[in-house]
Amino acid sequence: MDKAPASPLATYLAHLEHGRLAYQFSPEADAPVFFPRVICPKTGSDRLEWRISAGLGTVHATTVVHPQQGAPYNVALIDVDEGFRMMSRVEDVPPDQVRIGMRVQFRVHWPGGDEPPCPVFAPVEAA
Repeated sequence: MDKAPASPLATYLAHLEHGRLAYQFSPEADAPVFFPRVICPKTGSDRLEWRISAGLGTVHATTVVHPQQGAPYNVALIDVDEGFRMMSRVEDVPPDQVRIGMRVQFRVHWPGGDEPPCPVFAPVEAA
């Protein structure tokens, strides 16, 4: 019996475990597809290719969350240079200092335990 192909989410997480930010690309739409899916939301095609992002992006929007317990943290929408937007957070800077237009670089965050790795970003140092 043939082994079933990995789900799009499993493939995405496997790339994260190897330190890569993967996304899908739809040749019919000539556009990136993110979050991983089984069909292109623009065309309905199931022909999606996996690609690896260089990991650079720009903060599109950000907010600071103040939980009842624990330190404040930011939630940000990142416009990744390959043409897709994703929700994440920016680390290595106080949450209230994350700015729209800030250039950021992807890295993998390992929460530990049974939690899967997740993509986060850090500011790109000015040249």
